[in-house]
Amino acid sequence: MEVIVLSRGGFLISKVKQVQGRVFEKLLQEHHIDAFNGAQGRILFVLWGQDGIPISDLSEKTGLAKTTLTGMLDRLERSGHIRRELDPTDRRKVFIRLTDAAQSQQEAYGRVSEQMNALFYRGFTQAEIDAFEGALDRILLNLTGKDAAP
Repeated sequence: MEVIVLSRGGFLISKVKQVQGRVFEKLLQEHHIDAFNGAQGRILFVLWGQDGIPISDLSEKTGLAKTTLTGMLDRLERSGHIRRELDPTDRRKVFIRLTDAAQSQQEAYGRVSEQMNALFYRGFTQAEIDAFEGALDRILLNLTGKDAAP
């Protein structure tokens, strides 16, 4: 029988996420990026890497539920950062595309992300970063069940 030891890992992950969100929002403000928030920036970040993807792919890549994503996309569309395009061969499929306004924010957002990354990993060696991210990947696989044998 396996003994389960209570740990603070889940609590710490949650706390880091909260604090990281506040720090990231502050950095966005300091760089005068106020057209979108950090969560919307996550959507734009994915689209900067692969523009014109279906909502289902965007949901998977951002980790946001489609219902949550839809509201955020509505706000990004109203602010002029994205546009929705229907697939000409399947009108049920909608592609999300960046506008020029969103494209123009990529460089500034990238600088903020680099600053956040440097702050996040300050004092870590590359080996520590790799081990930490590897452990987080394993936890994510455990929670999503994607590592379970068929």
